[in-house]
Amino acid sequence: MSRESEADLPGEPQLPGALPEALRAELVAFRRDLHMHPELGNQEFRTTAALKARLEQAGLKPRVLDIGTGLICDIGDWDGVRPMLALRADIDALPIPDTKTDCAYRSTVPDRAHACGHDVHTTVVLGAGLVLAELHREGRLPRPVRLIFQPAEEVLPGGAPDAIESGVLDGVGQIIGVHCDPRVDAGRIGLRHGAITSACDRLEVSLDGAGGHTARPHLTTDLVTAAARVVTDVPALVARRVDARSGLAVTWGRIESGHACNVIPQHAELSGTVRCLDLDAWRAAPDLVHAAIDEIANLYRAKSEINYIRGVPPVVNDAAVTELLRDAMSARRGAHSIEDTEQSLGGEDFSWYLEHVPGAMARLGVRTPGERTVRDLHQGDFDADESAITVGVELFTAAALLDAAER
Repeated sequence: MSRESEADLPGEPQLPGALPEALRAELVAFRRDLHMHPELGNQEFRTTAALKARLEQAGLKPRVLDIGTGLICDIGDWDGVRPMLALRADIDALPIPDTKTDCAYRSTVPDRAHACGHDVHTTVVLGAGLVLAELHREGRLPRPVRLIFQPAEEVLPGGAPDAIESGVLDGVGQIIGVHCDPRVDAGRIGLRHGAITSACDRLEVSLDGAGGHTARPHLTTDLVTAAARVVTDVPALVARRVDARSGLAVTWGRIESGHACNVIPQHAELSGTVRCLDLDAWRAAPDLVHAAIDEIANLYRAKSEINYIRGVPPVVNDAAVTELLRDAMSARRGAHSIEDTEQSLGGEDFSWYLEHVPGAMARLGVRTPGERTVRDLHQGDFDADESAITVGVELFTAAALLDAAER
C-alpha cells in the first residue's frame, strides 16, 4: 500500500501533499540567509526581526520574548481547555569560524557560524508554521499550535529557562523539536524513547596555597602536583561513587599554573565539564564533585574554590510524544524512514521544557546519502543537505495534524 493510500484511510488525517516548489525554494533561501548572518546567544536581533516579518506577512501575530530576542507565534486560538502543541527551534549560532571554502552562503561574520544546524531548525519550524497557518485558514488544524523560536541554546544553562519564564509554555500540552544529525542520511530521522541526550554542566576550580622554591617543596603547598592529582583522581573518585550505568563523567579541558620551572606557584586553575546519562545522578553530581575535589585538595593542604555551573539535564523523550513523531513520519514518508538512535553525551536545553510538559526530540538526518566525508557538529566545516528542511517541515506538519488525544 502506498503512503498516499495509507493517508486516505478512514479516520486518518488528510495530510497535505508535497511542499510547493516556491515554498521549498523560499525556505532554502531563508536558511542560507541565516547561515550567512549568524548571531550569538541573546544577540539574535536580525534573526528575530526576519522571523517576525515573515510570520506577519503570513497573517500571523508573533510576539518577541521579554528578553528581547526570540519569539512565539500561535496558530489557532487557545480556548483555555484544549492544550496546544509547541514546535521549538533554537536560533543562535556558535563563536567559531566558518571554515567552508567552497560555499556561496558561508558566514559573513568573523568567528561566527551556524555550525550546529540551528539555522536548519529555525527554518523547519518557520516552514511548518507557514503550512499550518494555511491549513488553519482552511479549517483543517485539529488543535492550536505554538511556534517557539528560542534564543541562546548554546549559552549555559541555555535560553530555555528564560523563555519558560516569559510564558512560552502557557497552554502547551506537548512540545516537539528536532536536532540535526550528520550521521543520519537526509530523508530519515532518528527516534528514541527515554533519554536521547545527556546532562552537561561546567566546572571551574581554583587551588591556592603557599608557593616557594622547587628545591624545598616540603615547605610549600605543591600546587602543580595537587592540580595534577585533581585532574587524574577526581574523575575516578566520582565514577566510583555512582552507579556505573549513570555514565557520570568529569572531563577536564583546561589547566593553568605557574610561570617558571623552578618556582612552585601559589595559584592553579582548572576547568572542564561534567556529563551524565542519568537524570537522578545528574541531580546528585554537584555534591559528589565538590566532595571529591575537596578530598584531594586537602591531601596537599591546598585551598579549593569550586564554581559548579549548572548546565542542562538530559533530554528524556516522553514515550507517547515519541510515538506521535513516529506516526507522523510514517504517515509522510513510511516506516523505513525512521531509525533507532542512541543516547549521546551532548547537552541540549530542550530538556528544560520537559521538566514542565511531555515532549520529544527527533534527530533530523542532514547527511547527503552516499556522502563519505565524516562531518560533526560544532565544527567550522559543518553543513546540511538542505532537503532535510522539507523533511522537517513534513514531520512537524503531520504531527500537528495527528490528534494525539484520540489516537
